[in-house]
Amino acid sequence: MSQNTTTRMRERIPDDVVEDILDHLPVKSLTRFRCVSKSCDSIITDPTFITKHLKLNLKQSESLKSTKTHSGYLLYTTKDKNSSSSSKYLCTAVCNNDRTLTQVSRFEIPSFFDECKIVACCNGLFCMADYGLSHIIYLWNPSIRMFKKLLATPTPDEVASSAFGLAYNSQNNDFKILRLMSVFYLEEAKAEIYSLSTDSWRKVVITMESLRGYEPDFGPIYIYIYPPCIFFNGALHSVAASNRHHFVLSFNVNDESFHEIMPPPHLSFGVPGCFNELALFKGSLAVFAYGNNHQGVLCHIWVMEEYGVAESWTEKYRVQMDWFWDGHFIGFADNGELLIKNAFGLVSIDLESQNQNILAIEGADWVGSTTNLMESLILLDGE
Repeated sequence: MSQNTTTRMRERIPDDVVEDILDHLPVKSLTRFRCVSKSCDSIITDPTFITKHLKLNLKQSESLKSTKTHSGYLLYTTKDKNSSSSSKYLCTAVCNNDRTLTQVSRFEIPSFFDECKIVACCNGLFCMADYGLSHIIYLWNPSIRMFKKLLATPTPDEVASSAFGLAYNSQNNDFKILRLMSVFYLEEAKAEIYSLSTDSWRKVVITMESLRGYEPDFGPIYIYIYPPCIFFNGALHSVAASNRHHFVLSFNVNDESFHEIMPPPHLSFGVPGCFNELALFKGSLAVFAYGNNHQGVLCHIWVMEEYGVAESWTEKYRVQMDWFWDGHFIGFADNGELLIKNAFGLVSIDLESQNQNILAIEGADWVGSTTNLMESLILLDGE
């Protein structure tokens, strides 16, 4: 299409109509249409258009969730076994209702991410970090093949653990990164919060006083987390513990406040690590607790029926731990099936019938799950 033809079309079609048409196109089409003309490129790269396009995609994703045409998506990174190169790829597969998988996207991971791992993802945006140098962080949008390098505070040698979360603040259309650090022998856990809209970090010290309004004598807070953080109900959630007390730490992305969510009552005190997994189960927060009985080691799955109400914790299932040996927990599919990785590969388990299904994915080194598949133009206006 020539420049003259495009100009004549724009003379006949008002700008707001052109923008409305572009709003409803997929990201792949929009990246191609940037080459049509300078005016199209100007519209597509405008921050207002990018925001509007994201919100329309979010609304569409929510409406598709209610149709129950599938059981969510698996995200995974893998190498191409048919290639001699060392290239890695980020793949997405839809979990069909017949328990099969269909690949829907495949993006090559930039080579300079070789030392990084995916530590969080949200609405099509991925957070990459090297745990050895966890102050070097990247935001990556594979749909438009763009990234942004961020520098946080270098990690001190005394750090016991660090963890990351990525969330979308719907109130002011902002993406935020939460970086948690627990330090041996110190009384406070530390956090850094990055805001994409301001391109800046701020530091926070987390104490029991800040969570509760008073300071019980529980000693230091150690943060245990298994990335990605659980983003749910406008907050990021991770497992936290003092030397006596276990709880779920939540971070409200709207007002940037930290809160304490109590676990099931008999898990509140005990040996550190008595529960250390969080998940979303059919739209509710869930925790995994481990215990011994005559059958051996069992994993108890508790679900919070009413968000934020400790009395609403309900034990749903007890899972044999031999399912988990030599592997790790991934999450739940939309239909409630448990997703794990073990010696057989990626496996889904129907917790009602206890039937297991080996999923047809080989060589995956990172695996995540999501209920909605999002693509966006976020980071495009940073050119």
